[in-house]
Amino acid sequence: MASDPSVQAVGDETDHPGAVTAQISNEMVRLYKELFGRGPTQARTHFAGPNAILVTLENSMTPAEHTMAELGEHQRLRDVRLLFQYAREQDFRGTIERITGRTVRGFVSGMDVAQDIASEVFYLEP
Repeated sequence: MASDPSVQAVGDETDHPGAVTAQISNEMVRLYKELFGRGPTQARTHFAGPNAILVTLENSMTPAEHTMAELGEHQRLRDVRLLFQYAREQDFRGTIERITGRTVRGFVSGMDVAQDIASEVFYLEP
């Protein structure tokens, strides 16, 4: 399979076609933009073994969220983000299930507000 640099920038072709990981990255950016009003400037998706997917999203915080971080309200910022992400959990799960054709058995979302890095982890049924 020929290597496409634009696909590798958002995907990991080691174990799975880059088109799948690129599509996941693009859909996660779309979901973030819809959910928070701003999409991340960087998104990368990697399969973490045969039954897990890790999506890393950077620079997704809004100006208001940056202000909260500057005020030291890190936990409050994480809480608000997680509230919205888990309120839309079915959208996140559905995206992965549609793209991979596999059932998501677990979803974990997290964020480092000091570095503006978020992660979405999906555990798939074998």
